[in-house]
Amino acid sequence: MPEFVNRTEELGRLRELFDSDEAELAVVYGRRRLGKTRLVERALDDYERAVFYQARQKTRTLQIEQFVETAADAFPGIERVRQDWEPLFGYLADQDGIVVLDEFPYLIEQDGSLPSVLQALFDHEFDASAATFVLVGSSISMMEEATLLGDSPLYGRSSLNLDIRQLPFDAAVEFLPDETTPDDAVRAWSVVGGVPYYLEELDPTASLEENIRRTVLTRHGSLHDEPGYVLRMELQKPTRYFSILEAIAGGATGRNEIAGATGIDYNQLSTYLDRLSRLRLIERRVPVTERPERSKRSRYRIRDPFFRFWFRFLYGSPDRYDEFGSGAYGRLIEPQMPDFVAPAFEDLCCRALWTLYDEYPVIDVGQWWYQDHEVDVVGLTDENVLISGECKYQASPTDRSALSSLEAHVEELRWTPDGDDARSCEYALFSRSGFTDGVRDMAAERSDLRLYSLADVVESLLDGRPC
Repeated sequence: MPEFVNRTEELGRLRELFDSDEAELAVVYGRRRLGKTRLVERALDDYERAVFYQARQKTRTLQIEQFVETAADAFPGIERVRQDWEPLFGYLADQDGIVVLDEFPYLIEQDGSLPSVLQALFDHEFDASAATFVLVGSSISMMEEATLLGDSPLYGRSSLNLDIRQLPFDAAVEFLPDETTPDDAVRAWSVVGGVPYYLEELDPTASLEENIRRTVLTRHGSLHDEPGYVLRMELQKPTRYFSILEAIAGGATGRNEIAGATGIDYNQLSTYLDRLSRLRLIERRVPVTERPERSKRSRYRIRDPFFRFWFRFLYGSPDRYDEFGSGAYGRLIEPQMPDFVAPAFEDLCCRALWTLYDEYPVIDVGQWWYQDHEVDVVGLTDENVLISGECKYQASPTDRSALSSLEAHVEELRWTPDGDDARSCEYALFSRSGFTDGVRDMAAERSDLRLYSLADVVESLLDGRPC
């Protein structure tokens, strides 16, 4: 298991603030399990004059007492300071200290004036200080309201705002054993994504099936109710949000479909979808040829692969896996895995396009759909070339029908290059299980057709180029 993976840019930017000769404020936020605490702890390596305080849901008095106790290790003189936030922060700023307040929302719950206290200190008291204050939080809504939105007391005061997201595929693979096959890597990615905590829960000596049984399907597994826990921590009344996520995981991706599946009035649905989007739990996608602010053909999808897995297979009936015992995965999940993994494979193929077609000036990649037409992979270039691809995550080799289908859909794809040149099309077939001889013969005869295996896709994402 790697000690620390990726986050190089974030580490560098935090350390720049630590080394600054001026008072600095950093905001580090993102949903739970993404490694925010470990990131900041790693950034503090080699910095001795620092206070790392992890808040708990306790009274204000206890929080201040424990903060002083923690700070005294590096700054013993703080024990002589009046025990209130303003003088304590002022003292540490006079010492040019680094102060990390982890789980900052817990402090705000007990003292709503705390953001205003920091605002006043930064505005009027810290001119001669080289201190750095780092506010870390997992409640995205509270962090935004306290520090980032226009009406928040600390708006405009922070030198650095780090919105921590999942690790990319190439970093997530570092958590897997060296002997992991490309197909197993894609399957693991489709289930746990790039969340460090979930990746660390995987036993490297066990198969993905065994890991899912142990951590998810078992009633006392470490991830058995993980999405429910995360949602209940962020949402006060999560019932309708659960229903929306279940509907999206089940294939209802348009607003009308989601409204129909959940029974939520279409006009009210936007409020819930916008909140889930703000929490980074879902994302709105549009065809790659359209502008998001204008498109009326949007689709919603769950951003976190593990949430998608959980809402598809466990939500609403987790106990049924106990009835099937050790055969639950084989009976209830494995038959559906190709269909479940396919969208993740398509996403990886889209990301790989930057590398696989690096001779073209690709400016955007994504997917395209209109009525009954859909293209899994689309690359737009700033020349006249349109790159399009079909992805097949199936047990049998890909045959000629895949290319015929792709060409028929691309005929309906409305995209015109800048200028007067007619567009030129490049075609790609991506396959988990290889290609028939007929497809290989066509690729040998055509200069506009390329064939890529699943291993080709994975290799292209691991070669260090942007993905």
